[in-house]
Amino acid sequence: MTEHNRPFTAHSFEKYLEEGKLMASRCPRCQEIYLPVRSICPICLETGLEWVECSGQGRLAAFTAVHIGPTFMNEEGFGRDNPYLTGIVELEEGVRISARLLGLDPGRPDQIELGLPVQVEIIQLGPEEDRKPQLAFKAVNA
Repeated sequence: MTEHNRPFTAHSFEKYLEEGKLMASRCPRCQEIYLPVRSICPICLETGLEWVECSGQGRLAAFTAVHIGPTFMNEEGFGRDNPYLTGIVELEEGVRISARLLGLDPGRPDQIELGLPVQVEIIQLGPEEDRKPQLAFKAVNA
């Protein structure tokens, strides 16, 4: 399947992450960009959306430290005594996306400032034979 006719699904989004690309869907009629991707524009009901690559640059809009996470994060060594950060990033394109945050100290939330510049970082999680890409963002100067 070529890049332009991939369906707007979580699987396609994950495949793009495997290729090192942060992709969104864009409505050709009203030019709205969506992330997570969708196949129908909720504004004008256009169904012919297209894939567009995002810059991967943005700013931290919100964050939280997670002390009790899902099983796959516990398997990565995170938990009550070793929290991780997750947040909302507003991309240069104007859309917001939730993702894991890297390069910041979850034990020092008072040192993290909203508006902090971040850039996309695609990480791999899971056992060696079944690694999956996960979207994350890293502080630009971290």
